[in-house]
Amino acid sequence: MSVHSEIKRVTTETLRKMKFDKEKITMLTAYDYTTAKMVDAGGIDAVLIGDSAANVMAGFETTLPITLDQMIYHTQSVVRGIDRALVIADLPFGTYQSNPDRALESAVRMMKEGGAHAIKIEGGKEISKSIKKIINAGIPVMGHLGLTPQSIYQFGTYKVRAKDEEEAEKLISDAKLLEELGCFGVVLEKIPADLAKKVSESISIPTIGIGAGADCDGQVLVYHDMVGMNKGFSPKFLRRYLDLYTEITGAVAQYVKDVKSSDFPNQNESY
Repeated sequence: MSVHSEIKRVTTETLRKMKFDKEKITMLTAYDYTTAKMVDAGGIDAVLIGDSAANVMAGFETTLPITLDQMIYHTQSVVRGIDRALVIADLPFGTYQSNPDRALESAVRMMKEGGAHAIKIEGGKEISKSIKKIINAGIPVMGHLGLTPQSIYQFGTYKVRAKDEEEAEKLISDAKLLEELGCFGVVLEKIPADLAKKVSESISIPTIGIGAGADCDGQVLVYHDMVGMNKGFSPKFLRRYLDLYTEITGAVAQYVKDVKSSDFPNQNESY
């Protein structure tokens, strides 16, 4: 058993040591108390309150509509369910990109009101001033490069990023910049596996991959995807460990049948 699985609380320093020791880092999303309790009990190293809550919890097509207040609410809910894992929360679109002062204000709210242990933001050089301001205030920051969903209308597609040499070189440069600025880690989303390997070997902070191959220092998936609660989402990188959509809809159908036939509640289930 890993020594890190025995520690009482995972910190950003834990993740750095795990990279140094070549122990893979595990991360899943969570958006509510009950899910947080379960993933923490399962031994996850880090929990991400992703702005993907806009998709899986609220049904939006993109991550853009979710607000800082809503992200704080989800973070509060998750924090109450966590005993061991590091809790990282996304700053949503529009709360950090253009103004470093606003970025710091958003990050402070996420830490003070949300209770997050760290924040994650998307982008590299373009948002370096915001990253620097947040880190200088003592708030841990995780970066996010590659496919950055908050920029989806700029990209125009969810296809693999950084396949051409120019974009790949910029991504490597941005990853090194994030390390220089003081980020404790970086998510690499939907980029070629060989590029993710090159990035992971070129920086000393952990890389967490999603659709970025096996050579990242860790992996992250959206919880609802991993347990099969979403039927229509099947990207190449997703491995489903359960088929909860089928299990839950089947259970609901059986409940409907039992109530309508007066089978539920029976004598043993009545007072």
